[in-house]
Amino acid sequence: MKKVLPVMVAFMLSAGYAAAQSDTTNNLNEVLVRENRLKLPFSKQNRNIWIIDNQQIKNLPSRSISELLSYATGVDVRQRGPGGVQADISIDGGTFDQTLVLLNGVKVTDPQTGHNMMNLPISVDDIDHIEVLRGSASRIYGINALNGAINIVTKSVISTGISANVFTGSSFKKNESGDLYGNYGVRATGTLAMKESSHMFSVGQEAGNGYRHNTAFDNQKVYYQGKVNVGESDQLDISGGYIHNNYGANGYYSAPGDIESEETVKTALAAVAYKTKLTSFWTLLPRLSYRNNVDDYLYIKQTPDKFHNHHVTQVLSAELNNVFDTSLGEFGLGIEGRKEKINSTNLGKRNRDNLGIYGEYKFDKVENLIVNLGTYVNYNSDFDWQVMPGLDAGYTFLGNWKIFVNVGTGERLPTFTDLYYKGPTNIGNDQLRPEKSRYAEGGLKYNSSHFVLNASVFKRRINDFIDWVKAVQTDPWQPKNFAQLNSTGYTLSADYNTGALNNSQLFNSMRFGLAYTHLDPKVKTIIPMANFSRYAIETLKNQVTATANADFVKVLSLTLTARYCERISYKDYTIMDARLSYKLKKSSIYADASNIFDVKYIQAGAVPMPGVWATLGYKFAL
Repeated sequence: MKKVLPVMVAFMLSAGYAAAQSDTTNNLNEVLVRENRLKLPFSKQNRNIWIIDNQQIKNLPSRSISELLSYATGVDVRQRGPGGVQADISIDGGTFDQTLVLLNGVKVTDPQTGHNMMNLPISVDDIDHIEVLRGSASRIYGINALNGAINIVTKSVISTGISANVFTGSSFKKNESGDLYGNYGVRATGTLAMKESSHMFSVGQEAGNGYRHNTAFDNQKVYYQGKVNVGESDQLDISGGYIHNNYGANGYYSAPGDIESEETVKTALAAVAYKTKLTSFWTLLPRLSYRNNVDDYLYIKQTPDKFHNHHVTQVLSAELNNVFDTSLGEFGLGIEGRKEKINSTNLGKRNRDNLGIYGEYKFDKVENLIVNLGTYVNYNSDFDWQVMPGLDAGYTFLGNWKIFVNVGTGERLPTFTDLYYKGPTNIGNDQLRPEKSRYAEGGLKYNSSHFVLNASVFKRRINDFIDWVKAVQTDPWQPKNFAQLNSTGYTLSADYNTGALNNSQLFNSMRFGLAYTHLDPKVKTIIPMANFSRYAIETLKNQVTATANADFVKVLSLTLTARYCERISYKDYTIMDARLSYKLKKSSIYADASNIFDVKYIQAGAVPMPGVWATLGYKFAL
């Protein structure tokens, strides 16, 4: 690690002045972090929040949301397939079930398993920005945001038009039949901007024959969102989407016996929300959402009757959020109810109900001081009551500097898979208790129109930590509340952009960033026979992300990235990617190179990740 950090810094400083960026630089501080009740711009947040903004999304060499998230410091992306067909997302050393994923503030809750939370009906081209809220987010979003939350915000429609993105790629390696491994993708989006409404409709098809035996994939996506103005101040929001995702799952869950496994995950999402201003100080925001997920897993696709698991999950949620803007400060109050049901060949027919009550208060009446405090009270029909308070405070000084602190608590409910799974190598445990956490963080920020700096340290304790464990290698895995997990971590991140360089003959704009996260988890085992753990020992210990890009000679753009990862129980590795694009009048041609140096590495289980991969694409907008 000592050798790698100076090399990464040198890479950033050199590449930052020799690389390229294609679109007009936006001010990161203007991004409005969209919590469901109280909202604050990025520059006024008292939390450790990482924003992947629209400029980065356009320039990073990523073709999936999970690949985008791999550039966010503190986010651990454990992919099992190319192009994000299956990926587990965790934050700051947690597990994938301890992170909550949201789409435009709608919770993508999957009570079957967190493995399916990234099965989303949108593509990278649909996204405006991504908000990564690190640390306990239960005060804001409720249960299952134990270690943080990721809110994916789609683009707003500002004009009528059509855009498309077509691409193809290959590793230039051959499969057993002598064919080159490769993939292709076609995406299209249509927008309609009217006087009183706006609409966006996107479709996508991506497929490939994989990168090793039985890793071929094929998925289709469709997504719609509409906004309708009602009267002078009210607004109706409607959204919905569907994804059909089929892939070979060689080694995904039960290596080496699952070499011929196959999985199909089909997810439908829908949400209706209404915003109305009842008085000059009272805003009401009701919302209704529904998620249906079908997970069909074949342990051996040639003999589908052997260990065939078919799960159908339904989640219906209703929310009523209120915002009161008074002379004493801003208050947020809300209530939500959720019904979770599953009909499974393995897990049986199960259902549970969840009720959450929110209360928040933002105080900003003292100059340079912002304090947010509140609590979330949760009742679950299987696990009774839980109260999760939290507080954050920040004080701005010398114009752009801020010192901040936040404390919070959280809870994660066991999934239906944790509780009831029955298999030859995995057995559920219906005696599990929810995980509970305490979290504290403090740090220093600097925010200006061109430079953003964050330095912070946190401590977290998770009681009744759930992990799949066993006493000896020949035993089946079983989830247990086997430990207390104590974690200490710190982060240093910086982002600099020049804005438009009007006096330069060569460069139009430049941007570069560097981030480092260190985690030191300590597992205090409370079950003596838990000698082997599936997830607790796979945590990232050191993570460095570096990006550099610039726009030059008005038409060329180059982005260079590097990611250094060191896990507790695995070798360290560095992955470098690049994107070069050429801008035409209403279109662009781009070439991506992923894993340029063909590094051999694993992110999850026993699944080797793809080596070097080259992609050629074409985008246009009318």
